[in-house]
Amino acid sequence: MTSAPPSTSTADEAAPPPGRRRAPVGSRILGGVGELLITAGVLLGLFVVWQLWWTDVEGEQQAASAVAELEESLPPVPEVAGTPRTDTPPVEVAAAAAEVFATLYVPDWGTDYAQPIAEGVDRPTVLDAGRVGHYPETAQVGQVGNFSVAGHRQTYGKPFYSIDTLAAGDEIIVRTAQAWYVYEVTTSEVVRPSEVEVIAPVPGDPEAVATEEMLTLTTCHPLWSTRERYIVHAHLDHWIPLTDGLPAALLPEGS
Repeated sequence: MTSAPPSTSTADEAAPPPGRRRAPVGSRILGGVGELLITAGVLLGLFVVWQLWWTDVEGEQQAASAVAELEESLPPVPEVAGTPRTDTPPVEVAAAAAEVFATLYVPDWGTDYAQPIAEGVDRPTVLDAGRVGHYPETAQVGQVGNFSVAGHRQTYGKPFYSIDTLAAGDEIIVRTAQAWYVYEVTTSEVVRPSEVEVIAPVPGDPEAVATEEMLTLTTCHPLWSTRERYIVHAHLDHWIPLTDGLPAALLPEGS
């Protein structure tokens, strides 16, 4: 006598396997929210890596490339000390928007510190492209007035990261196609973003008539904030024709 076949009723087919009962709706919702939070955390982490690290990598590469391209267009400079001059410097022609026209050196920030200076302070084409930007409404380098520039203090190569280490007497050097301009730091200050008179021809006194050649560096302050601005002022100490030699602070060791 044959045995009866196993039951194949609809009820048996619908019954979940032992140990795999469906989770309550609330648990499934919480699980979905958890997955979304994990995904958001991963995306946030990637953004932080991009903001803190990759923009610096790109900014430094773009800066080095711009400096090298500018150097290729300049005549050779002998590695000897040029003779400082205090007479009237040559007239520098205004550059086109976003054009790199000079290189910034700060000896106290290392012998390899060299940042391109471009015309304008537009973020996409100048500041975020690893350049220091020249405020177009301010004087040209070496001229009577206030040659004023801006740069990032963090991200995009952070050219002004160490601005708060500059002290009176420190040198800031600008090289153009014609000359080296050696400025000496005079003062520094922290101001509100609205205090734009720091880049006036006479810093702090927009109505005054300029009588000397100034330089001003501006950047955000404190780190990772745009709440204030850190400002460094300097005056032109001397200049050197480009092909005469180097400023003493930029001579290779042992020269």
